[in-house]
Amino acid sequence: MSAAKAAACAIAVMAKAPQPGRCKTRLSPPLTPNEAAGLSAAFLRDITENIAAAGRAATAGRKAAIDGYIAYAPAGLESLFDGHLAEGTGLVLADGAPDMPPQVQGFGRCLLHAVQSLLAAGYGSACVLNADSPTLPTSILVMTANLLAQPGDRAVLGPADDGGYYLLGVKQAHAHLFEDIAWSTADVAAQTALRAQKIGLELVMLPSWYDVDDAAALSRLIDSIDSPPPLDETLRPFSALASSFYLQRMLSELEVKTA
Repeated sequence: MSAAKAAACAIAVMAKAPQPGRCKTRLSPPLTPNEAAGLSAAFLRDITENIAAAGRAATAGRKAAIDGYIAYAPAGLESLFDGHLAEGTGLVLADGAPDMPPQVQGFGRCLLHAVQSLLAAGYGSACVLNADSPTLPTSILVMTANLLAQPGDRAVLGPADDGGYYLLGVKQAHAHLFEDIAWSTADVAAQTALRAQKIGLELVMLPSWYDVDDAAALSRLIDSIDSPPPLDETLRPFSALASSFYLQRMLSELEVKTA
């Protein structure tokens, strides 16, 4: 294990391969399965480009290094990500197959598997990131890596507007953070914070952001494309060029069909 890797933060996007009918299903309708898969591919491109941008910013500012990954399942689908990821993005299997405490169930097994694999690879810290927030500010990713690079054990949590979380970063694979969580509910972030409190783990809360996982959130993303930049430059949304281009093309095609 190299010293450089031990000082770096690995950020893995919990992602499904962009296949019609298998990804972004909550967006279909209003999107067709093919449109939802196309948007999923655009999200993957933007989110991995965002991680790459955070890595470049960290290097330029002599801050904690950042490496990007896709955490996927099941095994055998690696080729389906070809052409959809930023250059240099790695792949890590996260199917939840390894032995884990019985209280870690469902999606929690995949999250913990991803964290365990990245830390075992020699990284000093590991983050799991959702695949639904293409405009997440790059500054948040840089901030997360820097927080985890500081001495002492801690977790970093990015709460989502719907009660879940868009990011969880750790320095050790604390299984308790994933135990008895009611996944896909509005209580996920709160329950995770309680788990950290129960084991006496310092928890740093990041600014909240939103997931694009239903029609209302998709409308919010579309509206944000032409919105003016925020007054707080530290929370400037990532440009998400692939998602913006895909949505604009899709809306243009819809206008033609309805004209």
